[in-house]
Amino acid sequence: MIDDFIKLARNNIQKLEPYQSARRIGEGRSGDIWLNANESPTSVFFKLKKKSFNRYPECQPKELISYYANYANVSCDQVLVTRGADEGIELLIKAFCEPGKDAIIYCPPTYDMYGINARIHGVKIKEIPTIKDSWQLDLLNIKSNLNSVKLVYICNPNNPTGNIILKQDLISLLKMTLGHCLIIIDEAYIEFSPQESMTRYLNAYPNLVILRTLSKAFALAGIRCGFALAKKNIINILNKVIAPYPISIPVADIAIQSLETDYIEFMKNRVFDLNSNRVFLMNELNKLACVEKVFESHANYILVQFFMFEKIFYTLWDKGIVLRNQNDKINLKKCLRISIGTRLECFRLIQELQFFSKK
Repeated sequence: MIDDFIKLARNNIQKLEPYQSARRIGEGRSGDIWLNANESPTSVFFKLKKKSFNRYPECQPKELISYYANYANVSCDQVLVTRGADEGIELLIKAFCEPGKDAIIYCPPTYDMYGINARIHGVKIKEIPTIKDSWQLDLLNIKSNLNSVKLVYICNPNNPTGNIILKQDLISLLKMTLGHCLIIIDEAYIEFSPQESMTRYLNAYPNLVILRTLSKAFALAGIRCGFALAKKNIINILNKVIAPYPISIPVADIAIQSLETDYIEFMKNRVFDLNSNRVFLMNELNKLACVEKVFESHANYILVQFFMFEKIFYTLWDKGIVLRNQNDKINLKKCLRISIGTRLECFRLIQELQFFSKK
């Protein structure tokens, strides 16, 4: 009987491999140093200002939009509040792609949810891998594959490689697709390299959409709050397909507080500390014999190629240090992604890795 009901699911969903989030992979496993989800290693504490919850929230909280527009230096009509940047990825596909007809482009190795959302909605996928080792866009290949494409997803800084996509390449991509498709730049990690943001180009390029989140630098992964930034007409389209009440009152309350001047300064200090820890960790990793290559990073994680990567991954996990295995991704053989933790957590990781370097 259960099997009969399973067969009622759409064929593409029956075949779908779900995204393996850090929490889903880690279910049932113990750990005391979690370096696998690119979260902040430290917490921010807030007290709710709103005390009653019997009324539905605003679909798009005006005060939160005002605060984020001021932070991002855009106008309020260019902001949509979403449940993390992940909802923005899906809303764009729902709003702009005809199932079975249109396609998206994304450039692996990168965030898997671009492709998974397309598969969920029956939208075709064109994978255009980045150039190996440099991880830069293959613009010629993208240009020759734009037929039927409505959306191009670019993660910058890119996850899991940590590199910055060349700004001139992003501008070239925006120009070549103008009037043809939207370019979505996922800036989930942009606070770690703020000078690389493309927000200043929103008015110049009507096909530009930027995704943001409070999950990373703002240390608020637990509240699931993100933003889509775009021209007013695109925001209006996305508002047609978003859920009626996507942002709960407590989420909006905490998000607004996090965007107050003092908390933005706290965020910048946190970013400074994490960037310093990243430099420290990269320098220490480069001294270890078990490390084959440390890739340059501009985010709160680093990609590292290891000798004996599998043994290192599982041995560390058994000792309570959880990393993210990237070996199955294109061009990432023997690679592990390491989120930047506290300085103490970085010390502990290096101490454990020194054991493998002595073998």
